[in-house]
Amino acid sequence: MCIRDRKKFEEQKAAFEPLCKLIKEVLGDKVEKVVVGQRVSESPCVLVTSEYGWSANMERIMKAQALRDASMSSYMVSKKTMEVNPSHPIIVELKKKSDKDKSDKTVKDLIWLLFDTSLLTSGFSLEDPTTFAGRINRMIKLGLSIDDDKMEEEIPNLVKDENYNQ
Repeated sequence: MCIRDRKKFEEQKAAFEPLCKLIKEVLGDKVEKVVVGQRVSESPCVLVTSEYGWSANMERIMKAQALRDASMSSYMVSKKTMEVNPSHPIIVELKKKSDKDKSDKTVKDLIWLLFDTSLLTSGFSLEDPTTFAGRINRMIKLGLSIDDDKMEEEIPNLVKDENYNQ
């Protein structure tokens, strides 16, 4: 990496530091840290484990063990680092949205969607696929400009499941 590239990366790292802090705050203990990555080129973000941490496959094998108990769960989950791609359009727009309003529910949903999709693409399994599906559906509604109140008016005979829209 030449000096010019290193300087550009340091500038990006500084510019995206507030977004990284927000992502860590939203995800909590699901990730060990959130950093600006250099090796990500195609996707908006990836999840990586430490050099001596468990891979996605090893984590899946350990979760499937028959003789495990609840106390084993804490160390059976690998410490994940989320690397965000500062040049990806999704991350750039997410930064703009988060700069305007950090408490926006859409921003938080997008962060969780990015986490869940990077879990899947990195080979890990989802803890709660139903919540993931609910977020995807909310984003589809948002993309299609469908209001939740409008949906209830159009389909009045269906019983609304309170657990679905969490």
